[in-house]
Amino acid sequence: MRFLMMHRLPESAAEAWNPSPEFVERMGGMIQDWVGRGILITAEGVHTSERGARVRKTEDGVTSADGPFGGEVIGGFALINAKDRAEAVALAEQYAAMFDRVEVEIREIHEFE
Repeated sequence: MRFLMMHRLPESAAEAWNPSPEFVERMGGMIQDWVGRGILITAEGVHTSERGARVRKTEDGVTSADGPFGGEVIGGFALINAKDRAEAVALAEQYAAMFDRVEVEIREIHEFE
């Protein structure tokens, strides 16, 4: 089964956008471990919402707004393989432990035959 993990964090947390060398080393080690074990399909961090936009479709039409958005924002994502939801949650807990403050949302990917 595949799962999407998206991590949200406070956009005002400077360390989230400029990680320390120690954090980068720890994250790199986890990534190498997960790749080696066939867990990680892909993962990326994203820029602050200042470099983003939101597009909405309503009954009145399509609108877009440039960032920044403030508050908690998506800081990155990982696409993983897990045998079930429980394993995906356990992996997300390992991932979340790397951060000072973060929320990780897990969503199962639709598998089409």
